Amino acid sequence: MMIVEQLITSFIASAAFGIMFNVPKESLFKCGLVGMAGWLTYFILADIGMDSVFATVIASFLIAVMSQIFSRMYKKPMIIFSVSGIIPLVPGGMAYDAMRNFVENDYNTAINLAAKAFMISGSIAIGLVFSEVINQIIRQSKLRRIKA
Repeated sequence: MMIVEQLITSFIASAAFGIMFNVPKESLFKCGLVGMAGWLTYFILADIGMDSVFATVIASFLIAVMSQIFSRMYKKPMIIFSVSGIIPLVPGGMAYDAMRNFVENDYNTAINLAAKAFMISGSIAIGLVFSEVINQIIRQSKLRRIKA
């Protein structure tokens, strides 16, 4: 039952951000699917004991791959799917808790939370960039085969 709740809330969060981001209406469902798949990947990997930073890299990589596939299939910009899909992974609550602990003068906890939020944010970027690099390598190898 817990996974169903995670799926529904991550889908709603991604699709709702798509609305705020002015995504075309026909793409909202797909944006929700991308966010739901990314969050499900993260949730399952974190649940089996994987470090949350590495689980975030894998989930953001999946989001970027799905965004590339959807952008080609539906002839829409990739950013529509990737920005909406990445929203469930953003460590906003953790960053808020870090700031709250700074204000409450609990510096040890605040620094730990801020460092973790920073690492998760960086892992989101790494996953997105890694997917794009692999995509470019595949495209270049296809072009070289065609030219040869």
